[in-house]
Amino acid sequence: MKQIYNTENNFLGIDDSTLYNYETSKVVIQSAPYEYTSSYLQGSDLGPAAIIEASHFVEFFDEETAQEAYKKVGIATLHPMDFEGKYNQDAIDLIESETLEHLNNNKFVISLGAEHTVSLGFVKAFQQKFTDFSVLQIDAHSDLRSAYNDNPYSHASVLARIHDLNIPICQVGIRAQCKEEYDLIQSSENIHTWYAHMIQENDAWMDECIDKLNDKVYVTIDADGFDPSVMPAVGTAEPGGLMWHQGLKFLRKVAEKKQIIGFDIVECAPKEGEILTQFNLAKLLYKLLGYCCHYNKV
Repeated sequence: MKQIYNTENNFLGIDDSTLYNYETSKVVIQSAPYEYTSSYLQGSDLGPAAIIEASHFVEFFDEETAQEAYKKVGIATLHPMDFEGKYNQDAIDLIESETLEHLNNNKFVISLGAEHTVSLGFVKAFQQKFTDFSVLQIDAHSDLRSAYNDNPYSHASVLARIHDLNIPICQVGIRAQCKEEYDLIQSSENIHTWYAHMIQENDAWMDECIDKLNDKVYVTIDADGFDPSVMPAVGTAEPGGLMWHQGLKFLRKVAEKKQIIGFDIVECAPKEGEILTQFNLAKLLYKLLGYCCHYNKV
């Protein structure tokens, strides 16, 4: 029996045990509060719990898709992974193992992370279960450095490690990178990037990006991919980025045209007295799950 949160602590605060029980739920939300390489503001290890707590104030009903998605699929919220004494490769191995277990149990896995490094473990697990999928990255930063502070498992290198796995990557919202990352994007046939300055004039970029994705898509969302007015409490904020409805419109198009096989949300660093970021991320999670349910792809 998987250890799950009780009514007070599960995602959305669901009170019907048949809709948050691991065995009967199609959807699993796991937390990976791993923070080891954050290079600016600290506190992303508190992000997953803050998002789950904030979700208790998200409405069950979504007016856009006219549904209560959690009733369609059930959502089991797991206790967070324990990273005591585990860093770099050991931490990635733990995340991969935990994630693969849920995938092998035929769950739709949603992951909440601290620093973006954790997404490598998620993607490695999905690569064992699925073939020919793309990674869609919403982010302010390319995260394509070969290493940062001499650590190849830095949050600034996570997409470089995913690129090493020969998985196609589409990046949206990028507005901060070094020359090394720019050069890699230019030289790689597996990386397609829509910089923040390219997505402001009209929405043509959305279909262009979706056309580059494989039929199956794993989505990784760094909170700083959105504008700081939408997601202010992040580890490394950058001006610009996706606005709320722009981001939702794009994600709905992806869910409609492709099969989203799983997704993660990372890099929320809660600030005392400010709840906007964790609430918006909780709502974003439920909206994206709702789109997947609406198009019968969970």
